[in-house]
Amino acid sequence: MRLSSAFVTAVIGTSLLAVPVRGQQEPIKADTARFGDPTSVAQVYLNYLYGVVKSIDKDEMVLEKTKFGIDQTFKFNNKTKFIHDGKASKREDLKVGAKVWVDVKKDKKTGDLIANKVVTGIDVIAKP
Repeated sequence: MRLSSAFVTAVIGTSLLAVPVRGQQEPIKADTARFGDPTSVAQVYLNYLYGVVKSIDKDEMVLEKTKFGIDQTFKFNNKTKFIHDGKASKREDLKVGAKVWVDVKKDKKTGDLIANKVVTGIDVIAKP
């Protein structure tokens, strides 16, 4: 009996050693990712909305390619800040086709989306 239990233990032990160990695998890529890996954007801007400027005037801008999948309008007010490459900028510096990240709040009375901060340029990628 003792010999057979030792034999069974040896067989099980060697079979476990023969199981191949998986190496490191490539991370799974999301099928729904529209704009690449979101972790490549600075952590500071992960709660901002991304879009491409479709049209802009003195009171509002329309962004396309937003997470909503439709064109989205954002209103400006006198507190809206514009930042380009980490420095203060002006609304007039924004052009159609610019890639922007927008810090947004929703107006409780009207439901309009108000842009608190509009960020463009290399600052978005450079900051940790």
